[in-house]
Amino acid sequence: MSRTLDPRPGTAPGATPEDAVTTAVDTAPAPHEISSGRRTLALLALALGGVGIGASEFAAMGLLPGIATGLLPEQMGTDPAAGIAKAGHLITAYALGVVVGAPVLALLSVRWSRTSMITALAAALAVGTVLSAVMPTFELTLAARFLAGLPHGAYFGVASLLAASLMGPGSQGKGVAVALSGLTVANLVGVPAMTALGQVAGWRLVYLLIAGIFVATVLALRWAVPPQPVIAGRRAGEELVALRRVQLWIVMGIAAFGFAGGFAVFSYIADITTEVAGGPARLVPWVLAAAGLGMTLGNILGGVTTDRSLRGTLLIGFPLYIAALVGLFIVAPGSLAGLIVGIALVNTASSALGPALQTWLIRVAHRSEVLGASLNHAAFNVANALGAALGGAVIAGGLGYRAPMLVAIALASTGFVMVLGTLIALEVRSRRTLAVLAAHEDTITGSMPALAPAVLAEEPELATALVAGVPAEAVRV
Repeated sequence: MSRTLDPRPGTAPGATPEDAVTTAVDTAPAPHEISSGRRTLALLALALGGVGIGASEFAAMGLLPGIATGLLPEQMGTDPAAGIAKAGHLITAYALGVVVGAPVLALLSVRWSRTSMITALAAALAVGTVLSAVMPTFELTLAARFLAGLPHGAYFGVASLLAASLMGPGSQGKGVAVALSGLTVANLVGVPAMTALGQVAGWRLVYLLIAGIFVATVLALRWAVPPQPVIAGRRAGEELVALRRVQLWIVMGIAAFGFAGGFAVFSYIADITTEVAGGPARLVPWVLAAAGLGMTLGNILGGVTTDRSLRGTLLIGFPLYIAALVGLFIVAPGSLAGLIVGIALVNTASSALGPALQTWLIRVAHRSEVLGASLNHAAFNVANALGAALGGAVIAGGLGYRAPMLVAIALASTGFVMVLGTLIALEVRSRRTLAVLAAHEDTITGSMPALAPAVLAEEPELATALVAGVPAEAVRV
């Protein structure tokens, strides 16, 4: 029996996985095709959209008491805890918008160039944010927040791929980190500033200013990002192939449960600051700034470590994340300094996991890379919705504002258990495949004999990829 491996549809028979990777890279603009100055401006334009998204998504958390008072005055007058919990549904609505919009818009984008798609997404973000600012009732604002969330995941998915192509081969993790950098900068500077402004001038003005950021993003993208051609022959059905891969759903589940822990705390950070740490409301922006600093540092760290070892980033990052949540639960009560340090560490650890999980999804999705990149943000916002809902449930149940920290520890631990289970399963499957290859080494033709057994032993996932006809980078962890 003989077998010739075809690592990628459309690649010549007998081509190696490395040939397939080269073919894919050749279809995107090479970094040397534009000047370093133009590349920097393009990356900044992509990140600016992330600043707007971060401000839109997280400003509600710092302004939640004011939003609840403005939209639910009667309930806040009789039962403030229930009013805050209901206002938290605005966070959930935005997150659900991301969950719905990420895969749907990714599928619709296959016949668009990435540059045209990302500009359209930034324009849609501007419209949704304006609607969020002007709706007169809670129910209409809830609907507006859902609409505002629809372009979120697809924007970050396309931005990640554009940033990776601009930075060049071997820098996928750094490209994802660049795309996410706007999100972290928003939490470092934008969200604290918007929270301070909202406490004085009202939350509606804040959302109008965020809409202005998206308008500036549209202009910057059209001016700075070099155009990319439409990928010929792509169809929406091809993107759906990735959804048949069990590993993709598992990675999404890891992101959903793992990040939900952080959101269970962060969604109610304003009330945790005042009710748990005992700080005044005017210091909430400083707590948010500490969270943003942690996100920024974690994103940079995660981008670097993911390119070195995706597996190592996950196995080290998750325990540190859980330990930080435990530490926050211990030190936050009655201590504003403990809360600030604790929330910074929690966000550093959780943000370091972001580039790793998004890179993993892109690899597993293979040719459906826009869908894979977008689904990470769908999972991230499932986490947002789940964390906000569970955190609000324990608050509404009378367990106090410290209870979401326990919910967070349980959710993050669940995510880590899923990571361990998945990596162990991949290891077992790969070693079984390696044993089959060794037993039939003389009967396999094509590119397989060029791979030394030592290489396969060191990277057992590679053996599984080759036997399945999937490029190595799609499963290499």
